[in-house]
Amino acid sequence: MAKDRIVAGQKQEADPEQTGSALRPRMLVDYIGQARLKERLSIALQAVRGRGEPMEHVLLHGPPGLGKTTLAHVIAGEMGTHAFVTSGPALTKAGDLVGLLTKLEARDVLFIDEIHRLPPAVEEYIYPAMEDCQIDFTVDSGMHAKTVTIGLQPFTLIGATTRPGMLTHALRTRFGLSHHISFYPESEIELILQRAAGLMGVIKIKSDSLAALASRSRGTPRVALRLLRRVRDFAAVRADGQFGPGVIADAMELEGVDSLGLDELDRSYLRVIATTYGGGPVGLEAIAATLGEDGGTLEDVVEPYLLQVGFLARTRQGRCLTQAAAEHVGLPWREPQQPSEALFG
Repeated sequence: MAKDRIVAGQKQEADPEQTGSALRPRMLVDYIGQARLKERLSIALQAVRGRGEPMEHVLLHGPPGLGKTTLAHVIAGEMGTHAFVTSGPALTKAGDLVGLLTKLEARDVLFIDEIHRLPPAVEEYIYPAMEDCQIDFTVDSGMHAKTVTIGLQPFTLIGATTRPGMLTHALRTRFGLSHHISFYPESEIELILQRAAGLMGVIKIKSDSLAALASRSRGTPRVALRLLRRVRDFAAVRADGQFGPGVIADAMELEGVDSLGLDELDRSYLRVIATTYGGGPVGLEAIAATLGEDGGTLEDVVEPYLLQVGFLARTRQGRCLTQAAAEHVGLPWREPQQPSEALFG
């Protein structure tokens, strides 16, 4: 399944250090990358601290694994308060949200991941909480129904989403700061790996080894840290703790990750377009049916990186393989053929 891929940006249960406090920066000065966002946050944080107010509500959107949860902890750390983490699917009823909000102390941070998946009935309670720091909670029903107003401490809501277009206009406009988090260049991934290696006690790794890992990390810190842990284990068992580029190459070959960070699902996707559909154009559903995968999974977790590295072109007629992609997987390339209606998906 795609969720178990080592190069997937989504959270996995096998990411203990990523979800814990061992590697996560706590202050803005330790956060690497996203320079423009850091500057905006630095100005806002300095201003609200001077006024003794809570940080205004923040919306972060972008692909998974780029540090949205980490930024919530950083903002809480800068404010000297606590961060409470939950997700949209976990808040199934209004009582779940009310229980969280009433626990918050002044200027605390509430982080809601996948906020676009909040149920509409729960979302309605967020509006007065964000604007007026209160909740009007209805108890009982029918002729015995009554509304109880619950006052809240002033807090900061940080919402994270991979699909900002699915947010309602009413919710989106209530955030004071909104920022898109982009993929990281390899130079910044190397800095993240260097910091993490030091915290993990990996002291023998050199810059060329960091570069070899960074090139496979798909511009995603979560993937980079996951690969670093796999290489650390491989080096300890098979290479006496040495971390040369050759050891990294052997470890990544064992994991099925090539020099650009593509795994077997990525390569299968490209091969299907090249061999079965003549390089494209071909519809997504046709590719999904051939691979036996879900079309939504391919669109969300496979295609973004292939588009980023220039291996895939999306046209009105369908998906097309690029010459660079054909050369990477060792297949002949030809100009995309005229589309067949049967291939549309």
